Amino acid sequence: MKTVVVVGNPKPNSRTRQAGTLLAALLSSADPEVLEVSDLGPGLLGWGDPGVQAAVDTVAGADLVVFASPTFKATYSGLLKLFLDQFATTEGLRGVTAVPLMLGAGPTHALAPDLLLKPVLVELGATTPAPGLYLPDTSYATDGSAQAYAQRWKPVIAATVAAASISRADRSARTR
Repeated sequence: MKTVVVVGNPKPNSRTRQAGTLLAALLSSADPEVLEVSDLGPGLLGWGDPGVQAAVDTVAGADLVVFASPTFKATYSGLLKLFLDQFATTEGLRGVTAVPLMLGAGPTHALAPDLLLKPVLVELGATTPAPGLYLPDTSYATDGSAQAYAQRWKPVIAATVAAASISRADRSARTR
């Protein structure tokens, strides 16, 4: 299972990255590839940048993607939005199982992953079989929330990835 963590935090090596990597490791037996969107730089501001296209292709070719963002102004980061805008609408994430993850300072924005990030991922064609996860940015590593989420939702996510893999193979066989 190819697993990718997309980190939408402007600060490299952030708590967002750590939480995304933790969740990906709990959900998948594969070592996740980490994509720091901040590394893509000004190429995100236009179209056709080869580095950005390579990142888009990496994410679109993954089986499982954890989209991780800090909570900024009650929503996911503008940096992550710039990256998501690079995908073709309704088809860009087809066949990808996605998990929206957001970190924040308190419970006020706990619904943000489901209300704000998940609909964008679905619009881009991703399958999101589990609710999004909101973690406190100060205790995500120790409070057990990520572990409890993975214990509950890993079977559903694994089944969705397996079904998508079969569907991809069927599509590929029909186009040969």
